[in-house]
Amino acid sequence: METSFMYSVDPFSPGRSGGAFSRLVSAILATAVIRCWPLLVFFSAWATAVSLISHNVYNLAIQPTLLTVIGTVLGFVISYRTTASFERYNEGRRLWSQIILGSRTLARTIWFHVPETMPSASNDPSTPEQRKARVLIEKKTVINLIEAFGVAVKHYLRGEEGVYYVDLYHLVKFLPSYALPAGLPSLVDVTSADGLSTRSPLRPRGDSNAADLTSLRDEVTSLEAPASPTGPMSPMSQLPFPNTVTSPRKVSHVKVDLPPRTSMNGRGRSYDKDRQADKGSTYSGVSGMQDENFLLPARMPPKYHLFDLFPFSLLVHALTKRGKDVKGRKAARMRAKLRSKTVTHNLPLEISLYLSSYIAALQDRNAVPPPTATNLLNALNQLVDALTGLERILTTPIPFSYRVQLWSVTVLYCLLLPFQIWSTLKWLTIPATCLASFIFFGFLVAGEEIENPFGYDKNDLNLDHFTHNIIRNELRAITALPAPHVESWAFSQFNDQIFGTEERAPPDEWMQRGLGRIQAALATI
Repeated sequence: METSFMYSVDPFSPGRSGGAFSRLVSAILATAVIRCWPLLVFFSAWATAVSLISHNVYNLAIQPTLLTVIGTVLGFVISYRTTASFERYNEGRRLWSQIILGSRTLARTIWFHVPETMPSASNDPSTPEQRKARVLIEKKTVINLIEAFGVAVKHYLRGEEGVYYVDLYHLVKFLPSYALPAGLPSLVDVTSADGLSTRSPLRPRGDSNAADLTSLRDEVTSLEAPASPTGPMSPMSQLPFPNTVTSPRKVSHVKVDLPPRTSMNGRGRSYDKDRQADKGSTYSGVSGMQDENFLLPARMPPKYHLFDLFPFSLLVHALTKRGKDVKGRKAARMRAKLRSKTVTHNLPLEISLYLSSYIAALQDRNAVPPPTATNLLNALNQLVDALTGLERILTTPIPFSYRVQLWSVTVLYCLLLPFQIWSTLKWLTIPATCLASFIFFGFLVAGEEIENPFGYDKNDLNLDHFTHNIIRNELRAITALPAPHVESWAFSQFNDQIFGTEERAPPDEWMQRGLGRIQAALATI
């Protein structure tokens, strides 16, 4: 089930509703003022207290020598910090451009350079039309997996576990899971409070040869703290929903006994006559392929809440570490930091393995020449290389000691600033301190925001635009029509200005004139 609403996820689309006021509010929310205003209020109050004491009680002014020395060093250090964060931001954008390039190259090469029919074996009873239909199904399925790679990378970087999303589920539900090692940390497989072992589960996905839904539900066991594992569970608790930054901690274990399969790379197939009928998505958790209302949206940004405001934001850290489902954006970022104790599965890497199996099948069938196979492998390597680079950005934070030292020196500088400028500026000390605090802390919080540009913050990369408005639309445009033959456009009657703009003649007329006239036209400058 697919609707246009599922993919209306671009928050920066020109067609979005909202007037000038809403755009102004959105622009203000994207600035550093929203994240550092409690610090501005504090240092303004501090400067006010110093000014009142210096004016009415005792002059607290000191020599401004320290102001120049520390201010110069601090400015260079903060500039380096901001530059390092922007390099990570720019590197993330470059790697996403590489994913787009690899997707375009791989899809174009498959759709245009893989032949329409495959060589048939001597004992193959299928007709040429059936072989052509199979090739089309294979090519379209593989191109769908190319789209799924970009979508899976988006959810992977955002820590959104599982495949149950409207933009991903229908693309990968038929793939069996690989037993890959743990990848990036996420919110699945959390050790429960009662000490139960939470091993990494096999990701539940549909397969046309899998057991039916009734037998699957008998094998689903949901572990949800603090509920007792022996207590009764409602039907909704058995749904294998993925864990995201906005959902409570929940672990779903699904035992999947896949039937024996032949080679998955197309080197040979055998079908069970009793199970050829497609039973739909038996792992959907609802009623199969026709009912996918349980899927989560493609984009799930955490909303602003009371806990994002000072002083309630001071309680977020303690409540989140205790396992409370605290609302708000700050709580979502805090839960993302607590994922270091959990594991997830690398779905994009799994998809790359199936893409590689298709290329191996083409080589085994001798369906494409070696240069084409090399081009396919190079494009796939581009995708995996970009995935590795994105993981490097996500899993390499700014060193803790550097971060603490920078914040400590900045706070110390802003605390000493009113004492050093009171003798010169008098009551202007208050706005001057607020302005200096905004300059320094604004760069600090802006750098911290863009050092991980894959989330839902206002200044993060628009991953939904990359996956849906670029990759998805372009891949579907490629497969919308059969690969055109050169005769259909090179010898078109509208191609009547081949050798210049002065004489109009279609290709058929040039064919009648002969090779000599064509060479003479080419020699004319």
